Amino acid sequence: MWNSDSFASSALWYQGKKPVEEEIAMTEKRLVGSELDEAALYFHREPRPGKLEIRATKPLGNQRDLALAYSPGVAAPCLAIAADPARAADYTARQNLVAVVSNGTAVLGLGNIGPLASKPVMEGKAVLFKKFAGIDVFDIEIDAATVDRVVDVVSALEPTFGGINLEDIKAPECFEVEARLREMMHIPVFHDDQHGTAIIVAAAVVNAMELSGKALSQIKVVASGAGAAALACLNLLVSLGVRRENVWVSDIEGVVYEGREALMDRWKSVYAQKTDARHLGEIIVGADVFLGLSAAGVLKSEMVAKMGEKPLILALANPNPEITPEEALAVRPDAMMCTGRSDYPNQVNNVLCFPYIFRGALDVGATTINEEMKAAAVRAIASLAKEEPSDVAARAYGGVSETFGPKYLIPSPFDNRLILRIAPAVARAAMETGVATRPITDFAAYLDRLNRFVFRSGLVMKPIIAAAKERRGRVIYSDGEDERVLRAAQVLIEDDLGEPILIGRPQVIEARCLRYGLKIRPGRDFACVNPEDDPRYRDYVDLFLDLVGRRGVTPDAARTIVRTNTTVIGALALQRGEADALLTGLEGRFIKRVRDIRSVVGLAPGASDYSALSLLISNRGPLFLTDTYVRPDPTPAEIAETTIQAAAEIRRFGIAPKVALLSASNFGSRDLPSADKLRAALAILRRAAPDLEVDGEMHGDAALSPHERDRVLPKSTLTGEANLLVFPTLDAANITLNVLKIATDALHVGPLLLGTAKSAHILTPSVTSRGVVNMSAFALASARV
Repeated sequence: MWNSDSFASSALWYQGKKPVEEEIAMTEKRLVGSELDEAALYFHREPRPGKLEIRATKPLGNQRDLALAYSPGVAAPCLAIAADPARAADYTARQNLVAVVSNGTAVLGLGNIGPLASKPVMEGKAVLFKKFAGIDVFDIEIDAATVDRVVDVVSALEPTFGGINLEDIKAPECFEVEARLREMMHIPVFHDDQHGTAIIVAAAVVNAMELSGKALSQIKVVASGAGAAALACLNLLVSLGVRRENVWVSDIEGVVYEGREALMDRWKSVYAQKTDARHLGEIIVGADVFLGLSAAGVLKSEMVAKMGEKPLILALANPNPEITPEEALAVRPDAMMCTGRSDYPNQVNNVLCFPYIFRGALDVGATTINEEMKAAAVRAIASLAKEEPSDVAARAYGGVSETFGPKYLIPSPFDNRLILRIAPAVARAAMETGVATRPITDFAAYLDRLNRFVFRSGLVMKPIIAAAKERRGRVIYSDGEDERVLRAAQVLIEDDLGEPILIGRPQVIEARCLRYGLKIRPGRDFACVNPEDDPRYRDYVDLFLDLVGRRGVTPDAARTIVRTNTTVIGALALQRGEADALLTGLEGRFIKRVRDIRSVVGLAPGASDYSALSLLISNRGPLFLTDTYVRPDPTPAEIAETTIQAAAEIRRFGIAPKVALLSASNFGSRDLPSADKLRAALAILRRAAPDLEVDGEMHGDAALSPHERDRVLPKSTLTGEANLLVFPTLDAANITLNVLKIATDALHVGPLLLGTAKSAHILTPSVTSRGVVNMSAFALASARV
């Protein structure tokens, strides 16, 4: 078990010292010197040390599984790979496995802290690969101080990995290391400190010069700093069209000029200018782009004042830039700014590109990452910045989204569309340049797979999305002023899923569309129902009175309700045929919305009441649960009715329902009222739906594990894993839903309201805009258009 003593002992052992209690105490005191440091140490320590673990992807539940996974079964794939090395992509994890390798000589802003101390950073890089691109990573920290030693160690790793990400190796050694490894190895080798930064910087330069109306071939670029990242940025910009003679470099020794001897190397010498200038202030005059990868405060206000018209300032030193945006814009309001910090616009963050470049390279079995692939990534990032910002990016920045312009030259690192743009562009470039060993033959299927990774609902929702597109009905939203609805409406319009109708004040909706960077506008792209001024108001009141007038609702009350209750307004529009589906519920109590819909829309033929079906999508696949929101204590007949309705909806997803009736009793193991109820429900189901695959009452583990179920009842009428769990009470269903949602990191789709005369559904306040899109598709797919 990890503890502070073992950590300190290991650290001191690594430094060749004996563990001394006083030194340990001083070390710990220094490490927890700030609130952030203390929180970070706790984060890395609990509930188990580190940020990574290894999990088996195959079941190892019995002796046969072990025989297949290891001896003797493993011989078959070994022999297949020996005969054809390309088969390793079919039988091993190699094609999705990257090594993040460092010798710890240039770790973040910490310097040469050594390989062991760099491990938290490399683990962090690994989790970014997994989070953003689904790529598995082993972090490898090597005790190798020389170029030869690094090259020898890393090159020997080729049989294990599909790609190598070099990290935090100091310049100029990093140039030599990468160059030699690329020559020796037949898998991608990518030094992210160089090329990741360069790709994002290049995208920012391309877009900034477009805004300022300047051609790359005509601009003057001045760089402060000549390390790995700075030189890689300059090299990429030159490959994109910037003229080498227009590039000026300054470092700690001053201007890089022809004949200079101090701190020079062959990579830096490429940008030596024939000049008498010796200081940054002398070469900054007329510059169109300042590239700072040096130190805080290097660029002075008076220097910025001398730059060309509409200059781009990339002040990327961390944690404090070469000049702050406030200082730069005070003297040059026309300037465009990028920093490495998340609290300013245009953050240059390597996570914008490295996971997706590797994703595209791995998916085609690329033997290298060449200049054409990097250029493709630049174009993809630059292009994405011109699209409307996504809801994920908006949430990451407090709900306010910038659109393409000086404050939005590059996308947010949290934009979930990055993988959808960069990976295919890189894969295509690899194929076009002949470095792909496994070319993609069906890009539509590839894009679909990437979409499913981004939106875990993609695979399960595909039939629903297709049905919605075919019908292309009208969905009315009672919460039309909510940001999530506005973003969902834009997706519906762009993806041609249906026609949104929003209930809300048009002026508020338009202002919020502008605020969130959305292009859609009320009256032009979608219809609005204004509760404060709708020409159908009197007709709505009359219809509402006809429906509820004998239930204690007076004319005055009806007029107030139809003016203020947007769920009722939406339900009336649905009832009048002015919409094909209704979504409501982002605000207010769920059961109140149920009553509103019931009073206006009514019940489907043969339905005794409403119930709710929820879908959870996790790594295990789809799992449906009912009744999760409506009936507190259903009767056996009501459970059977809900089950039949739920099974019909599950078939819309292209899934054959397999139903388990859950109880604390396992096929008669206990005499409980809930078990009696479910046994009675099972008898009703077998009479009413003889073709439905269903069994119960049973425990939850028996429902999801055929092995466990066979142990208790070998002749169960349920085969395989159940995908519809039916509960005896609302408490059991709702509690299970919310526990599973968090415990399995599952995506919740629903609740889907069953038993309605028309397609009407009640959202939950925690739903995301993507969840609103999913529910919109389902509402339209199930509507009687």
